Amino acid sequence: MDKKDIFSKIEYIVACVGAFAQRYSLSNMQAYAYLRRFTGIDFLLDCYAAEHTLSIDDAVSDLRIICRREGGKI
Repeated sequence: MDKKDIFSKIEYIVACVGAFAQRYSLSNMQAYAYLRRFTGIDFLLDCYAAEHTLSIDDAVSDLRIICRREGGKI
């Protein structure tokens, strides 16, 4: 994986965390901690190839589903 690919992944994850925070009225730090705890960040990393082709809104909805499966309450 080259630097451009890594940068693209990081940029996408930051955008998703920000959108998740905004949708659920959290700070970016709270959203990141929640997504980290309930495997949302891992999901974004593992499924980047498919998820980044969707809208950010779709990705946020997917994150909610994944995190709820792992015990999250949002």
